[in-house]
Amino acid sequence: MNNNKVAIITGASKGIGRSTALKFASNHYCVTLVGRDREELEQLRAEIEKDNRLEALVCAGDLANEEFLEQIIENTMQKWGRIDVLINNAAWRTIQTMRSISLGNWEKTIKICLTAPAFLAKYAAAVMEERRIAGVIINVSSVMSQRAGGTSPAYIVCKGGIESLTYELAALYGPKNIRVISVNPGNIKTDLSSDYTDGEGNNISAQLGEHMNDNTPLKRAGISEEIANVSYWLSTQEASFITGTTIVVDGGFSHNFNAYTMKKLQYPEEF
Repeated sequence: MNNNKVAIITGASKGIGRSTALKFASNHYCVTLVGRDREELEQLRAEIEKDNRLEALVCAGDLANEEFLEQIIENTMQKWGRIDVLINNAAWRTIQTMRSISLGNWEKTIKICLTAPAFLAKYAAAVMEERRIAGVIINVSSVMSQRAGGTSPAYIVCKGGIESLTYELAALYGPKNIRVISVNPGNIKTDLSSDYTDGEGNNISAQLGEHMNDNTPLKRAGISEEIANVSYWLSTQEASFITGTTIVVDGGFSHNFNAYTMKKLQYPEEF
């Protein structure tokens, strides 16, 4: 039986997921790395094992496939015999409006961004209950769940849904000492924030980033490590009374009324 705690991280090959895997591994967790790109996951596994002298497990596959979801849990249990933390971080989406999105893209987004987290939580929580583990399930949502832009309808629906799922699961599993929390990142520098284009196909991610920064009190984008740090802290005893809620990590963006260029026009000496 493994003596270290075990964390499963989906979308682990890049961005927030990769930083989260490294954070947990650096704190003596064995980690199951889930994603689509086996080569990138294997590179991360090698990095973790070299730097932390702990084993990592690679599970490469499609989260839209229910059999793969079950395989993640089975492989983790065969390897280490326990699950302490599940980080539902993986996402997939297209940049389309409701006018243009296809049924296929809609359904794929729902499967990966909402159905997969729900059933991974179900399977992981079953293990935690059986083994009497005070586990933690963290669902990575987005501030877009409350601030729709009109350009990613299926993704927005999923992010709102995963927050409701968080509250539902926290109510269900709380009596077994399993905590469930949603983490809502704001503008974070990742691959998912670098593929925005205009009507002619030109990449406008930098301009959108500048717009976000101008609306953020801390005046910058976040980095994936800052989300990883929050997720790790939420899994510790220091956060032992936090469950069934959403933690927003956005530099103050969500509750800021207007851009700082506008504030400066009104109060040039103050902003």
